[in-house]
Amino acid sequence: MNRILIVGATSAIAEHYARQEAEAGSMLFLCGRSRERLRAIAQDLVARGAAKADFAVLDVLDFDRHEEAIEAAWRSLEGVDVALLAHGTLPDARACATDATLALREFNTNATATILLMDRLAGRFEKKGHGTLAVISSVAGDRGRASNYLYGSAKAAATAYSSGLRQRFRGTGVHVLTIKPGFVDTPMTAAFRKGALWVEPHRIATGIRRAIGRRRGVVYLPFFWRPIMALIRMIPEPVFRRLDL
Repeated sequence: MNRILIVGATSAIAEHYARQEAEAGSMLFLCGRSRERLRAIAQDLVARGAAKADFAVLDVLDFDRHEEAIEAAWRSLEGVDVALLAHGTLPDARACATDATLALREFNTNATATILLMDRLAGRFEKKGHGTLAVISSVAGDRGRASNYLYGSAKAAATAYSSGLRQRFRGTGVHVLTIKPGFVDTPMTAAFRKGALWVEPHRIATGIRRAIGRRRGVVYLPFFWRPIMALIRMIPEPVFRRLDL
């Protein structure tokens, strides 16, 4: 029976992941900004079979409260085996380009808060000698694009930091997983026109559970994004600059 902490637990991917873990009888601790949503999700998880579902309100931009929330999870579950960082926002690139305060807030949400949480959680896992830290990044972090370069830069930072942690803990009982979803049909992307590459959040959740179980280092979800992004990274910069991506 896994003891699982989820930060950003009200996001679509996180909720589907939590449901799958609940059906497997896991114990869960949820963190997010909305007390009402967290309470409703926790009650649903218990109904689905979770051995326990507790929660704490956390705004990831309140950096001083990170440790308090993590400690609450450790106390409630009597330890944590898996921590999933699933929080994030999808900023308006044009608005961020003209509003430095907004740009900083979005970068801090998607990068700085993630890095600080990774550091605190990895330290806890290191002390006890085992644990899985799973971080949802994005394919957007593989190469900057005009349509979402602030978001992509933040995700690139989270990807690089998780890569460094993975190398640091190589050969130990601490497992660091970087998750790179492509286009996911969630409330956050409701305004986007959907196409063949879009998938439902439950498919991403299933992929996350599989990757954790197999102790993968990096996983693209769905799998076809790995070759797609490999090709995009290979495009010479002078050519890439002229593409409408």
